[in-house]
Amino acid sequence: MHEPRPHPTGWIEVVVGPMYSGKTEELIRRLRRAQIARQRVEIFKPAIDVRYGADHLVSHSESRIPSQLVATANDILPLAGEAQVIGIDEGQFLGPDLPKVADRLAEDGKRVIVAGLDQDYRGQPFEPMPQLLAIAEYITKTLAICVVCGAPASRTQRTRPEHGRVVVGGAGLYEARCRRCHTIPDETPAGSGAGGSTPGQNATETA
Repeated sequence: MHEPRPHPTGWIEVVVGPMYSGKTEELIRRLRRAQIARQRVEIFKPAIDVRYGADHLVSHSESRIPSQLVATANDILPLAGEAQVIGIDEGQFLGPDLPKVADRLAEDGKRVIVAGLDQDYRGQPFEPMPQLLAIAEYITKTLAICVVCGAPASRTQRTRPEHGRVVVGGAGLYEARCRRCHTIPDETPAGSGAGGSTPGQNATETA
């Protein structure tokens, strides 16, 4: 009589950082290694982000790997199937249930790898990534290079006024900045008399 095999242990890996710091590149690298090892891999990205096409995960350096679009984190559960490894990009766009979904997948014995922004353009924690970081077994913080001074960049600078926290874009709308060079765009309606932030002003100093 065969002894029952133990349920495989799953875990969560999170790769966070600003734009242009190589998060998607690192996610693709890990997923390709899993594929080389002949593991079953399923890859997802939010339907809101089709900058480089709907059927591939694509980094800014143009590395790519096939993926599926999902509107919310909950859409991943019925699509995960028998996958051993689950890759998720731009996790900050998949809604508040992402930590719960990632936890469920890990409990099912899957390796879950999520990449996303840990801060929004104001330098504030970008939910649900902080909650996901709290339950992850492995965390990687990537840094970019500040386009202003060349220092390590941990923040994403929105370069022109756009209303709303979620505005999908790339070069021309966002760039990487260090803490000192990061500013908050002036989003005050014209004629209100209120001014915007100044270079070097901390994001928490502006409502």
